[in-house]
Amino acid sequence: MEAVAKLKNYPTGPRKMRLLADVIRGMQVEKALGILEHHPQHNATPLAKLLRSAISNWEQANSDKSAADANLIVKTVFVDGGRVLKRMRPAPQGRGYRVRKRSNHVTIIVDSKN
Repeated sequence: MEAVAKLKNYPTGPRKMRLLADVIRGMQVEKALGILEHHPQHNATPLAKLLRSAISNWEQANSDKSAADANLIVKTVFVDGGRVLKRMRPAPQGRGYRVRKRSNHVTIIVDSKN
């Protein structure tokens, strides 16, 4: 039985979040949480929180089992681009440069290894 957790419109670039998502893909849940809690990148905090939410969702769906006993793994992690806020930055000679403030959507699916 799979469990899904989603994070929408987190204000960081999708490329930066994908670097961290690639690290935890396919890992056991406890190991992935340990890596995320000690990772220096600022994106690690919301990703760890999202992983805890996916574990909790799995426990709700499988109330007869414990997450520690089930040998859960991070089955799928994918990061999509979210909304883009377009802002203007002053530039020389009366011009304006466009600044694109990107955001992303993250989806985590956890499942038991069996």
